[in-house]
Amino acid sequence: MSTTGRHGTAEHPTDATSASTTDTELTDFRAATAAEWREAFLTGDVSAVELTTSALTAQAVSASLGAFLHVDADLALARAAELDQVREAVLDGVPDASRASRLSDLSARDPLLGLPTAFKDLVDVAGMPTTLGTAALDAAVPPRDADLARRVHRAGTVSIGKTQVPEFGLPCYSENDLGAPSRNPLDPARTSGGSTGGGAAAVAAGILPLAPGNDGGGSVRIPAAACGLVGLKPGRGRMPDDPREDRVTNLAVSGPIARTAEDAALLFDVMAGARFTVPGVGGPDGGSDGGRRRRRAGRGRRRGTDDDGADVALAEGPAMRAVRRALAEGLAPLQVGVVTESPFSPELDILPDEEAIRALEAGVAGLAGRGHAVQGTEHCTGGDRFWPSGYHEDFRTLWTSRLAGLELEDDARERLRPLTRHFLELAADRTAEQTRRSVTAMQRLADDAEAMLGPWDVLMTPMLGLRPPEVGWFAGLDPAEDYVQQCRFTPWSSVVNVMGLPAINVPVHADAEGMSWSVQLIGRRGSEEQLLALGATLQQD
Repeated sequence: MSTTGRHGTAEHPTDATSASTTDTELTDFRAATAAEWREAFLTGDVSAVELTTSALTAQAVSASLGAFLHVDADLALARAAELDQVREAVLDGVPDASRASRLSDLSARDPLLGLPTAFKDLVDVAGMPTTLGTAALDAAVPPRDADLARRVHRAGTVSIGKTQVPEFGLPCYSENDLGAPSRNPLDPARTSGGSTGGGAAAVAAGILPLAPGNDGGGSVRIPAAACGLVGLKPGRGRMPDDPREDRVTNLAVSGPIARTAEDAALLFDVMAGARFTVPGVGGPDGGSDGGRRRRRAGRGRRRGTDDDGADVALAEGPAMRAVRRALAEGLAPLQVGVVTESPFSPELDILPDEEAIRALEAGVAGLAGRGHAVQGTEHCTGGDRFWPSGYHEDFRTLWTSRLAGLELEDDARERLRPLTRHFLELAADRTAEQTRRSVTAMQRLADDAEAMLGPWDVLMTPMLGLRPPEVGWFAGLDPAEDYVQQCRFTPWSSVVNVMGLPAINVPVHADAEGMSWSVQLIGRRGSEEQLLALGATLQQD
């Protein structure tokens, strides 16, 4: 197929909320949602090989963004060809009257069938090198997928490569000594964030329709916010392929990055191991249209029909259903508390950019306009500090203590980035008792997390404190100052990992320079579906 003219630009991306098209001769993945591309494959509008070719071509065109550390076109195209054969085999010899039902069943069994994606280079993917973003260790080529990659692949995706990450996933900007830094498609001079920076850049640039990430201190939400995307951090223990220990030392969880909350819900349902059901058939009814999704105009063939024009009802998971219902019917009123204080204060001066405050105001207006009760937290806490004292030092201890057991030869240690060496030195110089005290303090915060929400269903904060800095700015600082400036850039993200609660960032504001600004919505345990639904309603503005 021709790829001429198929790719948008960072300066003029297609608006996901406007009429969209899945005509692959004209557009990249920004021209339609992942849910629409999923439908286009199932109904025969486009093949998996075409979709994968789109991703590979877009990656080549946008290679200067540095989104990928490794690309394997041959492996990806071979996998895509197999998926095309799967669809053909499902329909082989099936009477026309039964084709739609077969395709609906296929959408339940393989809900991401045909869609290209990529994992960050901290996650093992069979046959692709895992570098962990470091030049200090030799890359390994694993013989099998990590559990998360296996689950997402079993849903029918095609991995085209491994995306750029910072060394060991530690900083919130994706730069290392192995490849070009990951740049922000909204302004390529600026960072795309981290540690899922390459994945976010790939989605924002239209290279991929969606991407899985993981988040130990903001690594899904930070790059998603920097690049104008939705990123969900599930609560501790929610995802079946993450470590199950309910302890504060278990900070990282896996979560989706996508352009819309609906697409994030689609990927979340897969990553969470949710059961997909066809609306009205063995599951909750999809509404008055019998589960057939109302789509925006744009394709020549009516959406939700197969090659012969038969209606196809696509299977959905719980989060997708929650989002669709919220978009159609709204949500019951929620109590929303607004927090502007950062847990890093007063040890660090946190002075949010004016645009971060404008984004928060937009979030407040958007939620209040939908009937939710929105209050500043001082209405319930008086003038007292919201966050526990000592967070800055205690979190830095917790964050760097993970490196205490890393044993490296002297020559390997010299190949580490300066910030990583600084973290190692901090961990080595700290006594076991100091570490224990900080971990205990952080565990206390985690244990009190639900109580801290008080009367609120959701807490809302700004997401980023500052505009994403230019590539190389963080790394050009002294390592200690590098870390401090990262805290000022991301003042509200890491505390949610400590608390173990779910949180989502939702883009709500664009500044005069075209950069995106988000709010963060923090929910109670088990509220991931609610957060996705709430985020989807905010994106309706």
